[in-house]
Amino acid sequence: MKKVLTYGTYDLFHVGHLNLLKRAKELGDYLVVAVSSDAFNAIKGKKCAIPDYERMAIVEAIKYVDEVIPENSWDQKVKDIQEHDIDIFVMGDDWKGKFDDLSEYCEVVYLPRTPDISTTAIKKQLKLK
Repeated sequence: MKKVLTYGTYDLFHVGHLNLLKRAKELGDYLVVAVSSDAFNAIKGKKCAIPDYERMAIVEAIKYVDEVIPENSWDQKVKDIQEHDIDIFVMGDDWKGKFDDLSEYCEVVYLPRTPDISTTAIKKQLKLK
């Protein structure tokens, strides 16, 4: 079985998130998704509209997702890859090059983002209304 791992915040879940999860699942048989915790987002200076336990429930309900785990720190990725026996690590291409060091543990793939959609853009639109 080929296992795939990806990470994200998944705040204000949108079609770009869905497309990434679908394409990640197409790379393997089993998709593990790490969702950034509220505590970790605070460390990153991010504030979410939706609490972590709800974001995790939303992601877990997506048919492409087999397992959801919390992301609590930047440095947990190697441990997650090893503990979950991951073959492919996937991120959006806005992170291109940032995780190349993980290729020591598994294949690293950067997928193109869905054009014209992002959580940041949605949040900006909501502020205008």
